[in-house]
Amino acid sequence: MTLKSVDVILKRLAERPAELAAARAAGAKVVGFQGYSLPEELIHALGLIPLRIGLGGSDRLVELGGRYISTKNCVYVRETVGLFADDTDPYINNSDIFAFDATCLQTFRTAEVVQYYFKKNVLIVGVPRNFYLEEAETYFTAELRHFVSRLEEFAGAKLSFEKLADSIALYDQIRDEILAIYEYQATARPLISWEEVFDVIQAGYVLDRRDYLGLLQALHDELAAGQGAAVIAGADDEARIFISGSVIPPGDKKLISIIDQLGGRVVGDDLWSGLIPYVEVDIKEPTIAAVAWAYLHRTPHGALPYLDLATDGRIARLKSLIGKFKANGVIYHTLRYCDPYTFKAKETKDILENIGIPLLELHTEYAGSDVEAIRTRVEAFIEMIKLKTETGVAA
Repeated sequence: MTLKSVDVILKRLAERPAELAAARAAGAKVVGFQGYSLPEELIHALGLIPLRIGLGGSDRLVELGGRYISTKNCVYVRETVGLFADDTDPYINNSDIFAFDATCLQTFRTAEVVQYYFKKNVLIVGVPRNFYLEEAETYFTAELRHFVSRLEEFAGAKLSFEKLADSIALYDQIRDEILAIYEYQATARPLISWEEVFDVIQAGYVLDRRDYLGLLQALHDELAAGQGAAVIAGADDEARIFISGSVIPPGDKKLISIIDQLGGRVVGDDLWSGLIPYVEVDIKEPTIAAVAWAYLHRTPHGALPYLDLATDGRIARLKSLIGKFKANGVIYHTLRYCDPYTFKAKETKDILENIGIPLLELHTEYAGSDVEAIRTRVEAFIEMIKLKTETGVAA
């Protein structure tokens, strides 16, 4: 049974498009954005409404987007373009300006296509490839300062120390609540599932952020009242699955549904559409330079190149989360033509197998033609994990 507070969040989500239209009619300005390294705090601090745009799971929109952008781009990018071409998405239609970052170069290409074909007002934030160098911080700080200056012109207001401090504090609270709620889904006999938490996280893409914080606090309180402390005591006899790899955006439930139908239990993820944006974002002071530092020093996105696996923060975070949530297998999900995550699948598999964690790589898209093939492979993987858990010996 769905928790009362989750029902409230889903109800507020259904009401949000009409709410946005009314806010814009009253003079509010909305920024639709997409990307991993684009600090939402800067948008919010200028009194603008931030919306994270993008959906998945629609082969029709992928085909439509493919008329404007190369079909060698990943299906998420093509569906994003398809949303603009379709012209019915309430969040795109209620956005006044669009911002994209260049963490993934396919996202950068999306920005170019949206500006060229659909005549949208687009801002782009450059992201350093060598994010770990001192020069990267200088470059990214300059990019964010330019981004803020453009937003200031759009907003008709200046970014202030006080408003940025307030926005940072708000987003820190949101991150704390999400991390606390997330831990409940991995416990024994939880009141909330990973899929429900995933939906709650993605509802936060578009809900008013202060309203969202209150909704998260209510959900946290309901879980604490019904379940007590969120203690992950140890692995149970289920196949506890960790999902890694490419983005799984709102609307893309194919893999999640298959895992659930076959008796697997997802207990964690490091997806940039899931938990990972909320882990260790440490903005030490309300300045653009401090925001830039914090976003560069959190878990790096898989599209950013890094060759030293021994010090790769993405791998370190993956191993840490697998241990924290007591996962006993990883499903590494890659979208067709999502080259960065596809290229990193083999090295990730080798590293995890060295610590006794099996990995299943699934290469997919949004069409339904591969459902049965995925089902067969996931079923075998889940049975292998269960056998290993029962006997202590790999199948």
